[in-house]
Amino acid sequence: MDRVMRLVSKNAVVIFSMSSCCMCHSIKQLFRGLGVNVVVYELDEDTRGREMENVLVRLLGRNPPVPAVFIGGELVGPTDSVMSLHLNGSLVPMLKAAGALWL
Repeated sequence: MDRVMRLVSKNAVVIFSMSSCCMCHSIKQLFRGLGVNVVVYELDEDTRGREMENVLVRLLGRNPPVPAVFIGGELVGPTDSVMSLHLNGSLVPMLKAAGALWL
């Protein structure tokens, strides 16, 4: 738990992902398309990925836990949560408040 929380506290936007996950790819593209410099941790490419995945399962209450998006150190959630925020117009203000966008 400490490792995950330490990683998310260091950057405005952090995405925990799996390199072969299409929903993870879509979320990464969304943020990059908005001009956000995201930090991505590919769990399947990290030596401690399984350990972090177990922490994310507990935090999200779902398996698989990816994509898991953190903005401003806070868990936003998986794809459906991020897309809901984007569609209702809340995502960009959240990103600005976290210092991830300067528009």
